[in-house]
Amino acid sequence: MAHTSGDKVKLSEGTYLGFANLPNQVHRKSVKKGFEFTLMVVGESGLGKSTLINSLFLTDLYPERVVPGAAERLNRTVAIEATTVDIEERGVKLRLTVGDTPGYGDSLDSSSCFESILSYIDAQYKRYLRDESGLNRRHLVDYRVHCCFYFLSPHGHGLKLLDVEFLKALSCKVNVVPVIAKADSLTLKERERLKKRVMKEMEDHGIRIYQLPDAESDEDEAFREQLRLVKESVPFAVVGSTSLCEVRGRLYPWGVVEVENAEHNDFLKLRTMLVTHMQDLQEVTHELLYESFRSECLRHASGSAPSAPGSASHAARGLVLPLSLLADRSGDDAILKEKEAELKRMQEKLARMQAQMNKQNLSGN
Repeated sequence: MAHTSGDKVKLSEGTYLGFANLPNQVHRKSVKKGFEFTLMVVGESGLGKSTLINSLFLTDLYPERVVPGAAERLNRTVAIEATTVDIEERGVKLRLTVGDTPGYGDSLDSSSCFESILSYIDAQYKRYLRDESGLNRRHLVDYRVHCCFYFLSPHGHGLKLLDVEFLKALSCKVNVVPVIAKADSLTLKERERLKKRVMKEMEDHGIRIYQLPDAESDEDEAFREQLRLVKESVPFAVVGSTSLCEVRGRLYPWGVVEVENAEHNDFLKLRTMLVTHMQDLQEVTHELLYESFRSECLRHASGSAPSAPGSASHAARGLVLPLSLLADRSGDDAILKEKEAELKRMQEKLARMQAQMNKQNLSGN
């Protein structure tokens, strides 16, 4: 029986061609090449950002850091400090880049302290777009920010005005994961009350954070339960420590707060979220956030009028993703088709302009 290109062919029992080995080939190639991931941490000084990152990856990313005094922090401007470290676990290599933001929220006037952070994220998108559009695309280095841990103070009563304004702009550019720092300073009841208040305020202000994907139909029950617990823990209330007192934790006169104890804080759930969904964070960055930025650049290059301020694709922000696309990733194919149609229109417009210029040159001669 002849098969058309749309038919599905299932080989008979015992027949083996070998293409079932393709996933193993992809796995070996990926392991040989290694993986890249960029994480940004944002928050006020003194919330334990560096300690948490060192605790997550069991390494010291800032061996020579000097902590400035209070007088120096008053007039300190926000700077982006990117640190790269190569981590290898069971033969798998990960090139981790962590972008820290010292000086955020330290100045007396913090109204524009996050502009440099947004500019840095845009600059990484532009860098990738430039390299992707170049002649040599075989060895692209991905410096785009795939995830941002936004640290919230445990001593406040929810989001500050600075948090609201920054998160509105940041959530359109990068996957935001809210983190309540130094959770050991809160009682269990205070912690749950703060979590609920933060999530409600984010919903009220239309702030979109990274949404964990649903479990696949073929996943086991243990993974589904783990994913449910991780989803329920957002925002993650964590404790970080590089000290060892029989276990990794923080020593107090009344006892020890264990960093890797799920009953004490959400550190393990945060690490599980990051490691288990690292690939998904990269895919969302590439397929949605970066594509939106790229389409905005193409629209601007073609001379189209920029969107009005406050709209879903405001050009002044450089990148804004419609909220419906973040909520539902099923529209990825429609987005790509739209980009292809837009690129085709640009090419036709450039061809008409070129023909008009050639006609003018001929008439001038």
